[in-house]
Amino acid sequence: MAKKGDYFGLPYIVSVILAIIPVTAWVCGWITRFSEGKIIAGIIRLIFGFTIVWIIDLILMIVSKHIMRLLPL
Repeated sequence: MAKKGDYFGLPYIVSVILAIIPVTAWVCGWITRFSEGKIIAGIIRLIFGFTIVWIIDLILMIVSKHIMRLLPL
């Protein structure tokens, strides 16, 4: 059985592929945050999704198998 990733419970390798592509990482990032009820984090991802947030998400997805988790905003 494949390990679960961080985007919508998809397998880890699928989540990494989605995190590599900037547009899908941006869309999946803010949808994930809004669905978790983290409105401020979702807005931050909407505004800064193509900058440092994308790079941090990509590195953390590969290294720790989770996208960036900041304060429960």
